[in-house]
Formats: sequence, C-alpha cells, structure tokens
Amino acid sequence: MKRKQLIGIIITGAVIIAVGITGVVSNIIANRMINNSKSGVGFALEAMRKSAFSTELPAEEFVGVINVVGEIGASASSFSSDTNYNHSMYMDYIDQMKDSKWNKGILLYVDSPGGAVYQSDELYLKLMEYKEETNRPVWAYFASEACSGGYYVSMAADRIYANRNCWTGSIGVIVSLLNCKDLYDKLGIKEIDITSGRNKAMGSSALDLTDEQYNILQGLVDEAYDQFVEIVCKGRGMDEAVVRELADGRIYSAKQALEANLIDEIGSLEEEKEAFIVETGCDSDVLFHIPKNDVDNFFSLLFSKAEKLIPKSEMELATDIIENKGNGVLKYYAE
Repeated sequence: MKRKQLIGIIITGAVIIAVGITGVVSNIIANRMINNSKSGVGFALEAMRKSAFSTELPAEEFVGVINVVGEIGASASSFSSDTNYNHSMYMDYIDQMKDSKWNKGILLYVDSPGGAVYQSDELYLKLMEYKEETNRPVWAYFASEACSGGYYVSMAADRIYANRNCWTGSIGVIVSLLNCKDLYDKLGIKEIDITSGRNKAMGSSALDLTDEQYNILQGLVDEAYDQFVEIVCKGRGMDEAVVRELADGRIYSAKQALEANLIDEIGSLEEEKEAFIVETGCDSDVLFHIPKNDVDNFFSLLFSKAEKLIPKSEMELATDIIENKGNGVLKYYAE
C-alpha cells in the first residue's frame, strides 16, 4: 500500500513539473513571437496570418462588417488579449472590398473604449479612402460603448445608430505616465540615465516631470485633440465652437448624444441593417460578411490557456501596470 502511494506521489509530482515546464515554454514562445516581430519567427507568423485570412470575398452581394471591438491598437496585441479587433486584417479587408463588384458598403460595429491615436486615425483614413474611391456607404452601429477612438473612427460613417444603453463621446486625448520616484527612494533604488539632452528621459517612472517637459507633452496632446475636433466637425457637419463645447472628455448616453447631434438614431442592430438595405437598395437577404483570422484565434486560445498555468509574479504584475497604465502613448481612450 505504501509502495503504491509512493508511486502515486511520484507520478503526481512528475505531472505537475511537466505542466509547469510546458507553461514556461509556452510563455517564452509567446513573448518571443510577440516582441521579436522582425525575427524569423516573426516573419513566419506574419505569413501564417496572411494565409489564414481568406482573400476570397463572397461571390454575391455583401456588406463588409468591421468589428471594432476592444481596444484599438496594433494587431500584435491580439495574441495575448481577448479583443476582436485586428488592425492589419481589417486594413487589408477594406482594400479588398474596394475591388469587389459584389461589395455594397461597410457596416462598422463599434464596442470599444478607444485606443491608440495612430491606429484610430489610420483606420479612419482607410475608410474615407474607401468611400472616395467606391462611392459606397459606410454606416456605424454603437453597441455598449463607442468612446474616444471608437467614436473617432466612426466619423467616416454616413449614418450612426446607437443602442439605447450605449455610452459614447469621451472626445479627447490622454497620455498616462506612472511616477514611482517616492517608492524608489524608499527602496533605495536610483535610476541613472545618460542622455543626449535634458528632455531625453522625460516620462521616466523614476523622475519628476519638469515644467518644460509637461508643456512638451501637453503640446502633443493639444495637437492630437485639435485633429480629433476637426474630424468630428467634418464627420458630423458641426461648427468647431459647438464641438469643442461637447469635447471636454465626458461620456454621453445615447439619448444625450442624439440631442447633441453626435449620432443619428437610437435603435437595434437589426433595425440599422434593415434601414441600410432600404437606403442602398440591396436585396433583403444580403449577406453581412465578417472576415475571420483562424491563426489569431488559435494562438489567442493557446497562449491564454498557457498563461493560466503559471500565475504572474509580483514583478510581472508591476511591470504590466507600468507598461499598460503609464506608457506615455498618445491615446484616444476612455479610462
């Protein structure tokens, strides 16, 4: 009996060790794939992306659906997050639809708090390019939230519907920095930066911002904000003074947004689809086509499972906070 118990303990220990090693290896592979995009693995991964994204669009009338769900950012982040938004895939998808005789328009499905200024503007410009080259409509539907960058990209839409429980707006720009100087001082940690100029290390978590550095960052925020205001004025046909009054960063309910002319209708997704069909003269059974990327789905599932095998250390959690909450990136984002 004791011998059997001993064997059982040994087998259990071996299994635990094997699972732990698997988790570590999976995390290492995931991190290298994500961070070393220019390596051979990165290129191979990108090739897998392209092959998984079907280039065969429907050979029948269809409306292309762009799911702007989750934070708007570079596609590489999709391996380690649950977001449905894949920037590079949707940029390619829009290009393909421009050349399709079967495509009748685009429906933006937005359920996003926003995201990076760069990707938000790039998607907006791509949608505007699509409209100018095809003269086809782009409509938007706001689900639970369409804030900041999510609202920004929707300024390419000819018509906007919102769910009655939607929150939208948050028109503005944010740069978040994390200052750990006092904590470092208590721990006896001192950062040493050898720089080429007095502002090269600005934003470091171990240093206080000078007035000059604060003004530099504020200037970047103001420039991006002016761009946002201009986009809203153009997209909604509103005067700049009116937009600036609305664009103080606050969030609006669907009812408030309708009253402020930030959206066109309050209704369900099905109601918008029906209105889109009538407006464009499409067949009642027109296909609303959503592209899929099986590689991203596979790796997202694989790495999410691997991450759960080994909990994050305190150092990893602290690093996440610093990188994600105080990384200094310009964002059209609702906190």
